Amino acid sequence: MHILHRLWRGPILAAVICLLGTRVVTASDEPTLTKDQIKQFLLTAKVVKSQQSNKGITNPWRLTLTDGTVTHDASFQAVDEHKARMETLRGTELAFVDSYKYNIAAYRLAEMLGIDDMLPVYVERSWGGNPGSLSWWLPVKMDEVERHKQKLVAPDPDAWNNQMYKVRVFDELVYDTDANLTNVLIGADWKIWRVDFTRAFRRSKDLKDPKDLVRCDRQLFEKLKALNGNDLAEQTKQYLNKEEVKAVMARHDKIVAQFQKLISEKGEKEVLY
Repeated sequence: MHILHRLWRGPILAAVICLLGTRVVTASDEPTLTKDQIKQFLLTAKVVKSQQSNKGITNPWRLTLTDGTVTHDASFQAVDEHKARMETLRGTELAFVDSYKYNIAAYRLAEMLGIDDMLPVYVERSWGGNPGSLSWWLPVKMDEVERHKQKLVAPDPDAWNNQMYKVRVFDELVYDTDANLTNVLIGADWKIWRVDFTRAFRRSKDLKDPKDLVRCDRQLFEKLKALNGNDLAEQTKQYLNKEEVKAVMARHDKIVAQFQKLISEKGEKEVLY
């Protein structure tokens, strides 16, 4: 996600709205539900319509659900592929996994860090005879690919960058080998969501791009320092194995150390916001 390092400036909000027109799902179109209500809806609402997407590697399904009062769409991914060896665009990967379970693990981890508002709500549910992850369909205007293609910039660069700093920290923590610009979604208010973690949680104990770690949200940093491996194992026991949890915590230690080093060199105000 090195492309995301750039800072973009310019007054373009009106241009974005004109460009995307009726494709925009505004916040006013969204039902007002709590996180727990969204989870319950995803787990129990009836599926009344389905359509498979041709976007991404796993071709997720867009399902329409209703409980008789609320009707809303959700994204369903059932991929659960395990291979001893896999040839990818990035080369040969051993102990390859592409699994919906990592979506749920990522959401559980984000909840522990207090940044779950950066991800859609993910739950595990079976549909079409297969278990998978089901996530709340987001009020998205575009993804990062479209934003780059149209050369659009956020009206508030500082707010945008503060969101991106959190995305970068989380990406280093979960070690997603398929992190790409289609997995960064943007709402009408320039809110950023990070989605699709089916190729995350690799067993590497090193960071992918430590140079990405330049600033951190103050509350996120406190949550990071308090993160406990036993608690993580408990919260993700159905979705991560022991080695995957150990790898997360090893990367966690390096992330915390990186920011502590930066704070000692530059001062807290230059690193935490």
